[in-house]
Amino acid sequence: MERRRGAKEVVREAVQYHVPLRDWPADDRPREKLLRLGAAGLSDAELIAILIGSGTRRATAVDVAKELLRRHESLHRLARLSDPELERTPGIGRARAMSLLAAFEIGRRIERPAAETRPVFSSPEDVSRYMIPRLRDLVKEVFLVLLLTSANRLIREVTISEGNLNSSVVHPREVFKAAFDGLAAAVILVHNHPSGTLEPSPEDAAVTRQIVEAGRIVGIPVHDHIIIAGSNFMSFAERGLLGSASAA
Repeated sequence: MERRRGAKEVVREAVQYHVPLRDWPADDRPREKLLRLGAAGLSDAELIAILIGSGTRRATAVDVAKELLRRHESLHRLARLSDPELERTPGIGRARAMSLLAAFEIGRRIERPAAETRPVFSSPEDVSRYMIPRLRDLVKEVFLVLLLTSANRLIREVTISEGNLNSSVVHPREVFKAAFDGLAAAVILVHNHPSGTLEPSPEDAAVTRQIVEAGRIVGIPVHDHIIIAGSNFMSFAERGLLGSASAA
């Protein structure tokens, strides 16, 4: 297409050739492939395209799905996006974003163990195996508390804050409110370092010190504070820092 500016200047609009999904060979359409091969036989983009349902005038649902994956690099990161973040991709409106958010949440809930199979945390390694898949791909810092029975079996995990860790956003009252509400006998603190460093910051130490001391007063011990950085972890208890935090 062309439009004229004055007598001589001509500005050309970009032209994109686009073949709608309905005109693709049947064997290449995501829904038909799913019926023929099963869900495991589809690519990440094809699975997302089925959730999206349809594309735009200029792009198929598969094209939109590929652009989502290109922007956010992995399904793990994509699954952590908010509604507004998803909608920044052309072709993803409110309804399609809601479909994606619902699908990702279903996946997370399936991963959660049933009450009778909830893990028992006997060591920092037990906690890391459980928490690394949940935290390694996050791009912002998240602070959680794991509520435990007297046998160290997980009751549930509770997110206390999101964002930079400091004593103003992670307060002992929030941690122990969750512990009291969940009838926890003990807690383990967990947060991630998106930067990739395992070393605890001064803020990490200060927050830990406050929560450990509060736990000692209310009678709910803090067994550990685990920092997750990518696929690695650091344990305050393992380094002997938990006792010093309570004594400081």
